[in-house]
Amino acid sequence: MDPRDGLPPPGHLVQHRQEGRIPGTHPLPGISGAGVTVGCDRPAPVRQAPARQAPARHPGPDPDPRLEIAGLTALSTCDWPGRLVATVFLQGCPWRCGYCHNPELLDPRTPGRVPWPRVIDLLRRRRGLLDGLVFSGGEPTRQPGLATAMEVVRELGFGVGLHTAGAYPGRLAAVLPLVDWVGLDVKALPDGYPAVTGIGSGADKAFASLRLVLDAGVEHEVRVSVDPALHTEGGVWRLVELLTRSGVRRIVLQQVRRPDGSASAPLPVLIAPPRGVRVRRAE
Repeated sequence: MDPRDGLPPPGHLVQHRQEGRIPGTHPLPGISGAGVTVGCDRPAPVRQAPARQAPARHPGPDPDPRLEIAGLTALSTCDWPGRLVATVFLQGCPWRCGYCHNPELLDPRTPGRVPWPRVIDLLRRRRGLLDGLVFSGGEPTRQPGLATAMEVVRELGFGVGLHTAGAYPGRLAAVLPLVDWVGLDVKALPDGYPAVTGIGSGADKAFASLRLVLDAGVEHEVRVSVDPALHTEGGVWRLVELLTRSGVRRIVLQQVRRPDGSASAPLPVLIAPPRGVRVRRAE
C-alpha cells in the first residue's frame, strides 16, 4: 500500500459508518487522511461495479466539487457489500440520533480536513484494484457539490455508492441517476422518528427517500440500527414487515454501541431475526 494513502499503523481498526464503534479506535475513519475498514461481515465475491452511462462533460481538468470531507478510508470491504471501495465521510448532519458514533461529523460548520484532490489521486492510483467510491457521512446529500463529485468518480471508471438516511429527498432524487448502490438508514417506524432523530418531520423525508430508491431500481440495502433504549421488539418486527411490503430486497438489523463503546444488550430480534433479514453485530 502506498504511504500517500495515510494508512494507520498495523493493527489499527477503523470502523464502518453503519456499525458500532470498535473499542480503542478513533470514531472518524481516516480523520488523519485515510484508513482501512475491517471488522464486518465476510464480503461476497467481488464483482465488477455496474456500468452506468455517465453524463457527458466538456473535456478539461476535473472540477473541484468543494466538498467538506472529514475523513477518507482508502480500502473498505464493508461500506458496499461485495465490493472493494474507498470511502469519503462528508461533514454535517441535520439529525441528532442518540446512538450516533460519529458525533464529530454532525456540525455542518466544521470545515473538512481532506482535500478533494487527495481522493482523486487515490482513485487514479487504485485503478483496477478498487471497484468504487462510497460517499458516507454525516449526511452526504446535504452538500451541494455531491453530484459534481459523483460525475468525476464515474468518469474515472469507478462505481458510486451512497450512504444516506434520506433526510433530503429532493437532493437524493437529483443524484440517484449517478448512483450504483445505496445504503439507506431507516431509523424507526414513522411514529418513532422524533425520539430517535430529535426531528419531528424526519419520518416523512426518510420514507419519501425510501420510495425514491425503490422506484429508481438501484441496488440497495436498508439498515436499521436497533437501540434497546429507543426500539421495542414488536416495533422492530413491524418495521421489517413494513419495509418488506414496500419492496426492500435486503434488510440488515444492526446492534448499536453504548457511549462507552460497549455493545448494547441485544433485543431478541437480533438473536432470532425475521426470515431473510441479516444481523450485523457490534463485535
